[in-house]
Amino acid sequence: MTSFDTSPQLSVWRALLALAVVFVMLATGGWTALNSHRAATPLQASLSAWEHGRIAGHKLPDPDSAPSRLARFFATLDAQQRAGLAHSYPLAVGNMNGAPVTLRYQANRIALEQQRKVELKRMHDDRLSEIGQHDAGRRMHRYEALLHKGRKVLAFDPQGSGRVAEVYGNLDKADRISVVVPGVDTDLLTFQRTSKKYSAPVGMARSLYAAERAADPGTRTAVIAWADYTAPSGLGMDAATAMRAEEGAVRLNAMLRGLPGSSPVALYCHSYGSVLCGVAAHELPSRVSDIAVAGSPGMRAEKAANLHTTAQVWSMRDADDWIQNVPYLEVGSLGHGADPVSEGFGARVLSAEDAKGHTGYFEPGTDSLRNFAEVGVGAYRAVSCAHDDDACRTGLSGGVSA
Repeated sequence: MTSFDTSPQLSVWRALLALAVVFVMLATGGWTALNSHRAATPLQASLSAWEHGRIAGHKLPDPDSAPSRLARFFATLDAQQRAGLAHSYPLAVGNMNGAPVTLRYQANRIALEQQRKVELKRMHDDRLSEIGQHDAGRRMHRYEALLHKGRKVLAFDPQGSGRVAEVYGNLDKADRISVVVPGVDTDLLTFQRTSKKYSAPVGMARSLYAAERAADPGTRTAVIAWADYTAPSGLGMDAATAMRAEEGAVRLNAMLRGLPGSSPVALYCHSYGSVLCGVAAHELPSRVSDIAVAGSPGMRAEKAANLHTTAQVWSMRDADDWIQNVPYLEVGSLGHGADPVSEGFGARVLSAEDAKGHTGYFEPGTDSLRNFAEVGVGAYRAVSCAHDDDACRTGLSGGVSA
């Protein structure tokens, strides 16, 4: 979540939680009606073209097929055929769980370049307002940044506020994989920041990747900055309900099932991202070994056991994070349930010493980042607990001794 003044935030949350559930139903009903007649998006157009495409005289597989089936399909193709599909259907291939990750990177570079040219034209389109031209310029510059040499974009959708996911490290060869799931106000334009860079997905993921490599240089790690869901904008109705989390949970689980190999995966879920991870928990692939939440408004569960996951659940919150003052309850569709750092919830509570505010958990030099890194490399017994009793390490086996 983006940092705001504390008192207005809490007033908004309390007001929203006091609303009757019928207003939620009306709001979501209005959303459905409003969006039922939208034109096809660029991604939908690419998928539609794929569905009508052929290769070597054969029809292409359903793009919604299980990732394992799509992986088998791509394995039957030679390099030239795979490259041809990436050039013909860049957005479809770039977002296709089960396609080889290196091919997805290639396809998304093509799609980003195409969209860069679209926005470049819009910057000089006299039919747009000055604000519209300015927004086109901002998007064009974001695409240019994502096209820099060495960047590996795993998913990209230019529609609306935009969705994107980026990889640091080598997914195909990683011994352990980490996924950063951010909160509200995350979109294409806020995916990376110059100011307060560790509050944005790119800064979070890069910081975690560096910390994991420092924690255990012998473990090959990869980190995904995953902003491939439509996050709530601000602290309005969407942030007070699980609607966006439910949509995002489907996308998160689909991405996880499309990852190569069988290496353990750890999820790092910040703020509203922890709501998403809580909703996704019961359907996570078994390779997900850990769910670590920071600055959480709740995980849509009263206890960690109610998440119905085999993953270890970790939580943390620094002393001056304003999120601690939100009402930890769930009334109908409103609110997100119990506090994940409370004793009754049953998570392993980690130290967040030196983290500052709601967006400081990935800052270098903090206990929070060091603990995240130890979890990411599987050095569970090296973590520092929030309390002196070391309860967060109880029953753990393996890893590095404390």
